[in-house]
Amino acid sequence: MSDNSSNQMWGGRFAAGPDAIMEAINASISYDQRMAPQDIAGSRAHAAMLAAQGIITDSDATAIREGLLTVLSEIEAGEFQFSTALEDIHMNVEARLKEIVGEPAGRLHTGRSRNDQVATDFRLWTRDQLDAAESGLLALIHALLSQAEAGADWVMPGFTHLQTAQPVTWGHHMMAYVEMFGRDLSRVRDARKRMNENPLGAAALAGTGFPLDREMTSRDLGFDRPMANSLDAVSARDFAIEFLSVASISAMHLSRFAEELVIWSSAQFRFVTLSDRFSTGSSIMPQKKNPDAAELIRAKIGRIFGANVALMMVMKGLPLAYSKDMQEDKEQVFDAADNWMLALAAMEGMVKDMTANRAELEAAASSGFSTATDLADWLVRETNLPFRDAHHVTGALVALAEQKGCDLPDLTLEDMQNVHANIDKSIYDVLGVHNSVASRMSYGGTAPARVREQVARWKEALA
Repeated sequence: MSDNSSNQMWGGRFAAGPDAIMEAINASISYDQRMAPQDIAGSRAHAAMLAAQGIITDSDATAIREGLLTVLSEIEAGEFQFSTALEDIHMNVEARLKEIVGEPAGRLHTGRSRNDQVATDFRLWTRDQLDAAESGLLALIHALLSQAEAGADWVMPGFTHLQTAQPVTWGHHMMAYVEMFGRDLSRVRDARKRMNENPLGAAALAGTGFPLDREMTSRDLGFDRPMANSLDAVSARDFAIEFLSVASISAMHLSRFAEELVIWSSAQFRFVTLSDRFSTGSSIMPQKKNPDAAELIRAKIGRIFGANVALMMVMKGLPLAYSKDMQEDKEQVFDAADNWMLALAAMEGMVKDMTANRAELEAAASSGFSTATDLADWLVRETNLPFRDAHHVTGALVALAEQKGCDLPDLTLEDMQNVHANIDKSIYDVLGVHNSVASRMSYGGTAPARVREQVARWKEALA
């Protein structure tokens, strides 16, 4: 077979043949260059420790540490030339360091391997993302608290099965999401604490004969402790999987809220008005205002879920310690982190800017027989009916209201007494939606007083 036919088999992109294919599949620099700050921080800490332990000279360590800062400044300025031939961020940085400082650069890799180096870089990068997620969640929770406080006594329909159930308050609904995102916040903090261990010094898989001070590099890099097993240190990626798991749960909460905003902002509901900053118009229908930001949040969540599954699939069959498969750990995490941070920021922006339409909320709360449960409860309290019998009487009254084309408060006392003779005029005290929500005073209930207590509790906790 001729060289030309061989090249055609490889396809146009890989016309150079097998070498080009191997370089393309082996190199990770196209994406792991994102870890340059972490890689350089790890190398600076490693060099300082090597000098402190007398493994390299102070002058070599100083040259290395200063040279690494030069490399970082070139990368940040966009002046650094990344090379696919050098495979990854570690080799790219080290090659440039050698051009800057010469022979001392060759001593930087003493007592470490790319295996523990990449594990350290990736942990540092993921830790930074957890810190960013914490900030994003806190900002979103504060925006929700503002909405809850402003609408603590605004009535709206509560739903089950997307059918009108019982009246609740706007503030209570907002606080439900505060609780959800609050649990996300606790998961972020838990995950950060658990993953904050230092792999550096584990070397390739077995540790090293050099007298490293792993406590020193741990302190310098903000880790709580060095990892206790060198095999685990280079092969563990559960910290990244836990990041994706936390992100997936939080993304699910974002998607649920996004779905509600899409429904609520529709012409059929009109519960909220989203700001123009987070909506778009139609190219053909001038009346349209589309909740695009909410819809895109709802869609991006699939990428985060997919990343979680993808990384577990990469890791599930790998023996200890390092395998090249693990190079496929980063792109999914990078993409998921980008989309999670963007979704958090977009949701915070929407919540801060949106306007709840109080009149529409109250009108909807007052329809759909939303106080039927209050009527049943009244029958139990005031007429001593068993709840199942009260439920039956209430159902008959709902059917009568449907037949008359009105809601429960619009039925006459005579209508009600024809269904159950012991009903008296005090029934009307519980049929109003404001009375209904005010009566739900159990802990965690929708009563405005309870909502304000929860807002205050959260503000104190976050302060």
